[in-house]
Formats: sequence, structure tokens, C-alpha cells
Amino acid sequence: MNLIKELPSPDRPREKLLQWGPHILSNAELLAVLLRTGTQGKSAIFLAEELLNATTGFHGINGLLHATANEMDKIKGLGPAKQAELMAVMELAKRALAEQLRTRPLFDTPATVKQYLQIHLAHKSHEVFAVLFLDAQNRLIALEEMFRGTLNQTSVYPREVLVRALHHNTGSVVFAHNHPSGVVKPSKADEQLTHSLKSSLALIDVKVLDHIIVGPGESFSMAESGLI
Repeated sequence: MNLIKELPSPDRPREKLLQWGPHILSNAELLAVLLRTGTQGKSAIFLAEELLNATTGFHGINGLLHATANEMDKIKGLGPAKQAELMAVMELAKRALAEQLRTRPLFDTPATVKQYLQIHLAHKSHEVFAVLFLDAQNRLIALEEMFRGTLNQTSVYPREVLVRALHHNTGSVVFAHNHPSGVVKPSKADEQLTHSLKSSLALIDVKVLDHIIVGPGESFSMAESGLI
């Protein structure tokens, strides 16, 4: 049987992590540390490789951590305990990034903003329009998914965005939406919507700092590209 305990000590992922640090481990090895055990005839590393494989599993780490309980149930060897651990890791990642954005201005952590949006939006199969509501120091108050649509169209109502901005006593906002197709370049409709919302929010003295479009593994900032 191919078991982790039968591997030489330097080849065991937990021992490697403790001795050299997590950065030295592959994705499969890191996942194996979480899984701890495999199934009959399969080590935790072998199971981890299957889970990350596009054919037998979830198309990599991002796909696995965004998988639903129903999707995980279909994988032999991924029982309730392992599912719970993976879902807990994902939630901790979300909360860690949110903490950074609540304590530091978004301008100080543009990469963190994109990571945060990747976790929340990139995996969705339908289009979602979200708003990050910020305080006067450009720190995160809340992220709200306000509108959702089909794969190619979302209806966004400026009045509802204004209502939520007033509710949060918002100083500024960042818009975000996902492109399930994976193409993150904004359309003309995206640009028109951004400018329409910017004009509406100016009436209540709320600034629009950015509109970020998210796809699996990549993001596009309208502000960085000079479109706002």
C-alpha cells in the first residue's frame, strides 16, 4: 500500500513543512497535510493529486476550495471531516484578507483587494455585481453582492447602490463583478455602467475609486488602466 508513513521522513509533507517551511511544498503536498490520511490503497498525497487534477477532481486549488458540499460528496475518500476542514480553510482565508482591508486603506493593499475579490467572485458560474463600501479612510466596511444575472448580463440599479452607500455612511466605493467566461477586459457596457454609477454617487458625495473585473486567476482594474 502507498502510505505516507511508509515514505522516508524527508519525503513526508508534514515533516518537510515543519523542517523547511510551507513554501517548499507543492500544492498536492500542502493539501495532503490537511487531508492527513488517504483511502485504502491511496496515500494522502495520491488523493490530493487526484483532487487537484482537472479530469478526476476540481481543476486545482482554487476549484477545490470553492467546491460545494454536493460536488465534494462525489469524490471517494473526501468524507465530511475532510470537507469541513477544506471549507474552514477557505473561510479563514476570506476573513484574513477582510481583516487586512478593514485595518488598512485599500490604496495600501491593491494586491490584497484583488485576492479578496478572487476568493469571493472568481469561482461563480453566474455574473455577480458587488460593491466594497469604504469609510472616509478608504478602509473596508462591507462587501455586498448586490445584483446577479446570467453569464452575460447583469441588471444594476443605481438607486439601490445609493441606498446601501447611505446605510453604511460610505466615503467611497469600489465596484467589482466577475466574468465567468474568464475574459476580464471590460466591455463598453461595463464602462458605461461605471460612469453612470459614478455620476449618481457624486450626488451624495461618495467617490468611486475603482471597478475591478474578476476572472479565474486574474483581475482587471479600470482605475489602473485609466478608465475611471
